[in-house]
Amino acid sequence: MDFGREINNFIEEYVSALKEGNAAIFAGAGLSIPSGVVNWKDLLRRPAFRLGLDIDKESDLVSLAQYIYNDSKTKTPLTELINNHFSQTGRINRNHEIIAELPIRTFWTTNYDKLIEQALVQAGKKPDVKKRVNDLSVIKSKRDAIVYKMHGDVEVADEAVLIKNDYELYEKNNQMFTIALKGDLVSKTFLFIGFSFEDPNLEHILSRIKILLDDHTRTHYYFIKEVAEEDYPDNAAGKEQFQYDKIKQELKCADLERYSIKPLIVKKYEDITAILETITERYNRNNVLISGSADEFNDYKVSGIKAEDFIHKLSKTLNQKEYKVATGFGVGVGSGVINGVLEGMEETGTRNINEHLIMRPFPQYATNGKEIGQLWEEYRQQLISECGIVIFMFGNKLDKKEGTDEETVVEANGVIREFDIAVDKNAKVIPIGVTGYASRKLWERVINDFEKYYSDYPHLKDKFIKLGEDGIDFNQLINIVIDIVTEIRGGE
Repeated sequence: MDFGREINNFIEEYVSALKEGNAAIFAGAGLSIPSGVVNWKDLLRRPAFRLGLDIDKESDLVSLAQYIYNDSKTKTPLTELINNHFSQTGRINRNHEIIAELPIRTFWTTNYDKLIEQALVQAGKKPDVKKRVNDLSVIKSKRDAIVYKMHGDVEVADEAVLIKNDYELYEKNNQMFTIALKGDLVSKTFLFIGFSFEDPNLEHILSRIKILLDDHTRTHYYFIKEVAEEDYPDNAAGKEQFQYDKIKQELKCADLERYSIKPLIVKKYEDITAILETITERYNRNNVLISGSADEFNDYKVSGIKAEDFIHKLSKTLNQKEYKVATGFGVGVGSGVINGVLEGMEETGTRNINEHLIMRPFPQYATNGKEIGQLWEEYRQQLISECGIVIFMFGNKLDKKEGTDEETVVEANGVIREFDIAVDKNAKVIPIGVTGYASRKLWERVINDFEKYYSDYPHLKDKFIKLGEDGIDFNQLINIVIDIVTEIRGGE
């Protein structure tokens, strides 16, 4: 999908921030609306009506919340609204899933719901949630991400930032949140998602950013849905309102530059999901899975080096090219992958293995009431979801002939299954045909329908043909594989 120059530049910048560990999310109410959570206007509609006000005519919703408080002299009606709605409503949506699966360690939100932290838990992560100022002084051990709920949480609705008075006293009552936010705005690249220009929290956040940083900040990004004529009535009044809102949006987008925030204009909300998925794909292309197993190497047709040494050499070269290499520890292949990466790390003087290698040995016994086949499928799905490129080599195993103890070498159906999963997950597949067995079959599948797998890289077909050229020199083969991987990742 072609997003245009500005969004493609953002994707590149944000992927770089992810790699450097500097990416952050700032989430507004719009992130949760597809999950069934209502916006502020709908939430305040009934109490506004009781005051004799039409919510559709109101734009200052913080002041409206203050009027509701003034009328009853208590926050109870508002906190009951939060409790009744946010404790019963909402399910994790695709955008929650994507940002939770990405290696983002810093989340800020004005939302009261618990969907971000639930998505992180679903992704196998341990979030440290900061609901109150006192939470900032407590560090949760082995945390994978911090979720700053700067305006409170449904579980402590009576303390939530709700009314004008709360916003006016925010700096006094929540100074530690302000200090933490300032540090993150200076050191991280934020993506603002789920904020509309009508969001009552937006202006307060932007003014806070301006005061905190005094023009000394890095560039941040903000998703905005373009004002579209088809969303307005097809009459004179509708056309006039469209033109007015379009001009206003253009002016507000320009105003964001004062806060070092670059607007990212999308045609429809679904584009945001597509952009986030593209970010995931681009980031994961730095992670290369080597899929394969080998009980024998008799069909190996590479010259100049033994099969075991070829596995080792390719893995070492990938490591030295700064790729993170993944393995499921397939028989005959996994140990060569691991040793190759370790040697590459040794030569470059690096020690943190988690930055260079993903190891996921497959379970050998059924557990938790799951059959071994089900466990293996889950392992494959999870491992491949973390990798944007999958290299296939060899792919054979020993199998007993039915009714006998005699073993014969057959294609490894697990390798073929990993190919199918990779294609389903939009990972790029690179079968090395000259290693034989399942990889030869998969290489033929790619070559015979190259447009299906590489419509975006048609010029790579000649290099792929070389991957099945019997007798190819191992150095040439490794160079071709590295060239393909580098091209897919986006060059150097």
